Amino acid sequence: MNQVRLRCAALTVAAVLTAAAPMAAAQFVPPPPPQAAPTPPQTAATPPSPQAAADQRIQALRTELHIADAQLPQWNAFAQVMRDNATKTDALFRQRASAAANMNALDNMKSYAEISRAYADNTQALATAFEALYGVLSVQQKQTIDTLFRQDATRTAAQQTRG
Repeated sequence: MNQVRLRCAALTVAAVLTAAAPMAAAQFVPPPPPQAAPTPPQTAATPPSPQAAADQRIQALRTELHIADAQLPQWNAFAQVMRDNATKTDALFRQRASAAANMNALDNMKSYAEISRAYADNTQALATAFEALYGVLSVQQKQTIDTLFRQDATRTAAQQTRG
């Protein structure tokens, strides 16, 4: 059960940028736009892999932003950082999950600190890649991504005040 919870947490992190403090990461990559036809919900036993979740997010953002061929170098760099962050975060959560039953309090704290450092490092790498991408977006694309980020930040803030 703890393994499932940790895996779900890893997926959440991966889907939200895969790499920053969860609330900070949510501000970097907004959720994908609503789909016309709802997909069946995933069961707790078969969630998508963090890499698959990152790829879904990447594809949704690319579709929403209408990335042009001339923007592909910056887009591809940004997307690769998202994928790398998903892989790194998943590995850390798997490592933590496999050791959790035998961790003492100090080991637990150190493991959490390692994950927190990885979030910060991954978020910085993502912010750097995003800055390069943002610099080549058109005015309309910037308006779109700004709106998506604001909506996600508002949603995240609302969840924090309720919880």
